[in-house]
Amino acid sequence: MAFPRTTVAGVSLPRLLIGSNWIFGWSHTGHAADLFIKDYHSAVDATLQVINAFLQYGIDAWMAPFSSAPDCLDKIKRIQDRIGKKLILIDTPIINVDDNEAARKEARAIFKTSAEIGSTFCLIHHASCEQLVNKNKRIIDRLPQYTEMMREYGLIPGLSAHMPEIIQYADLNEYDVETYIQILNCVGFMMQVEIESVIRIIHEAKKPVMTIKPMGAGRTTPYVGLTFNWNILRPIDMITVGCINEYEAHEDVEISLAALEKRLPNLEGRSSPGKTSIIK
Repeated sequence: MAFPRTTVAGVSLPRLLIGSNWIFGWSHTGHAADLFIKDYHSAVDATLQVINAFLQYGIDAWMAPFSSAPDCLDKIKRIQDRIGKKLILIDTPIINVDDNEAARKEARAIFKTSAEIGSTFCLIHHASCEQLVNKNKRIIDRLPQYTEMMREYGLIPGLSAHMPEIIQYADLNEYDVETYIQILNCVGFMMQVEIESVIRIIHEAKKPVMTIKPMGAGRTTPYVGLTFNWNILRPIDMITVGCINEYEAHEDVEISLAALEKRLPNLEGRSSPGKTSIIK
């Protein structure tokens, strides 16, 4: 079964992307959860099962700050060796954006690493990108320096836009970026402005948008979170979903397909010590 796809800068991408928070230990809930994730995925087999579950549907694109996190590099190599194919890597590196030659040299080294590990897309992490935003001038200062570096290494440039204005300013100034990352979920988790404004910005974006945190890091159920996002996004946009095991991957795919096909998902009922006719 092939999951629906879209195209970004001439590259075919599944509309459901593999996330990384529940593989590398960024739970957004607390230290205990972070430790549990890291322990569970310390074995490559655990991560491999998640990736293989997504690959059953042709979902072959994985997003993470690969080139900025040393733990990621070994894992992606071992995973790709085991599955025998190259994944489409969407790198979201954290870079030093200080305005001096030493910082630019550091940034260039990160982009070089991103290219060497086989990344297709390189989207500057919001923690770095937001430092360049000038709301008064409605610009992203010195951004062309970094997109030029990416292009030199054969990377497709993009921006992680937790700050929604980043999409607006990039489009306004016609910066050389091909896609954006934006947080979107029905509970407004980590979103800097209200949901209504963010979805309008996404719909007006000139490039496809990769949305993240559809379940608000566990603050809503997969059915509610994914169904909400799929029903308000454009056909060119994507959802990035993190899963700790293969069962969650299969469940999220079925919920997503059901939302796109306007039907109820075929899911097992939740466990309960006292099921009734209402709790299915």
